Amino acid sequence: MDYDQFADLYDHQYDLYRDDLHFYAGLGERAGGPVLEIGAGTGRVTAFLARRGVDITGLEPSGRMIERGRERAAKDTLRVTFAQGDVRTFQHEQKYALAIAPFNALMHLYTPNEQLQALENIHAHLHTGAPFAFDLYVPRFGKMSTLRHEGETFHAPDGRRTDVFLVQRHDRVRQHITTEYHVDTTAPDGTLTRRHYTLTQRYYTRYEVEWLLRFAGFESPRVTGSFQGGPLERGSDVMVFQTRAL
Repeated sequence: MDYDQFADLYDHQYDLYRDDLHFYAGLGERAGGPVLEIGAGTGRVTAFLARRGVDITGLEPSGRMIERGRERAAKDTLRVTFAQGDVRTFQHEQKYALAIAPFNALMHLYTPNEQLQALENIHAHLHTGAPFAFDLYVPRFGKMSTLRHEGETFHAPDGRRTDVFLVQRHDRVRQHITTEYHVDTTAPDGTLTRRHYTLTQRYYTRYEVEWLLRFAGFESPRVTGSFQGGPLERGSDVMVFQTRAL
């Protein structure tokens, strides 16, 4: 997924998402050392942890996402380090006291080999016993191959209105969900401009993740169905994993 063209829309969509912030901030504050964030995006979580005094490095493959993240940090005069790189192959000299991968970051790993390579590389950058935490959404989807509007409308100061429509396709064999975004911006004079983005994610089942973690050298994880620690149940929207490097 090339997020360079997607960065501005991504910021509009998720800038106000707050469900995970206090969970990851609490882990960062208790880590007692530098924290590595996988898939930092435009710095939503990165900046929040930095604001709480956490020494955090945000790893992100998209240069444009990093630009937005640095702009966010500069606006609040925060000390944040961003590093451009791939979770499978990045190499940092230091080891970290905690690694986090918020907001489905690991869903951009599409095959078991990519997943295991990434987890082993994260493990190699952690001190023995250091925690690793991440979240993934529970795979439940709306009606496939149907154009729909899910309430995402943004109004610009100059009077422009942007509406986000999407169509999803489900590849059950590969566990891929592909979302086609159709982003319509209407100017005050009625002129319509449409942008198009494609996002493919590889979703997971709970026990698949548990086995991957064990193969990569992590302990059996604690799995919850919310950031507040509730059990993973049929109606849960998120799977939250907490483990440690052995």
